[in-house]
Amino acid sequence: MKIKWLKTLGMGLAFSAAATTAQADTLRVVTDPSFVPFEMMDQATGKMIGFDMDILAEVSKRAGFEYDLNTMDFNGIIPALQTGNVDMALAGITITEEREKIVDFSDPYYDSGLRILVRADNDQVEEITDLEGAKIGTKIGSTSYNFLMETLEKDGNVTPYPGSSDMYMALMSGAVDAVFYDAPNVGYFSSTRGQGRTKTVGPLYEGQQYGIALKQGSEWIDEVNAALAEIKADGTYKSIYEKWFGKMPDSQ
Repeated sequence: MKIKWLKTLGMGLAFSAAATTAQADTLRVVTDPSFVPFEMMDQATGKMIGFDMDILAEVSKRAGFEYDLNTMDFNGIIPALQTGNVDMALAGITITEEREKIVDFSDPYYDSGLRILVRADNDQVEEITDLEGAKIGTKIGSTSYNFLMETLEKDGNVTPYPGSSDMYMALMSGAVDAVFYDAPNVGYFSSTRGQGRTKTVGPLYEGQQYGIALKQGSEWIDEVNAALAEIKADGTYKSIYEKWFGKMPDSQ
């Protein structure tokens, strides 16, 4: 399990150990740095930024905790929560029945789905069935990988990658024919680094909701849910959403 520890200033203030103990609990929080624009490393500052990071900052302030942030590969996040090595995670984590058996989830804070990404000159793929027999890149431990395993009869050509940048590089180099992954992530790549060279195709598959994951039995679940409800009610959530994704649809 690859782990990188980051010194986090929470709401932009550095606290001494004594002050932190006196003012608030400090939770161990993890994220996956490759899920843009939800979480990514700002190369200029060396700090994690993104939609999830802004949500975390607001939730921590309103729920009353400080946090130490570290990064790890996505497939290690749920096991880390399950073993109690960390307290909380935000990484575009889809709420599923299987995961709910071993960790706690907050109320949903983002509606999503899965989408196909191909090279711009590929006119052969319009829906998931067109990927039968094709070389497909997706992410290790993701719901998109599970969906492909359950949906495609010929799944031997599905390659799971540790990070989203790896699978996008594979698509651009021709190592895979398509990428199948979370819609906001593939859409963001296609409109930024992949602009003019890639395109998203087909409908959204398997409607999903992201939640903040906590270790099972966490005492913070009620405070986190209250904080999420508050930022949605007072317009803070809308401001954060539109900062990273543009105009917020009614579904959010």
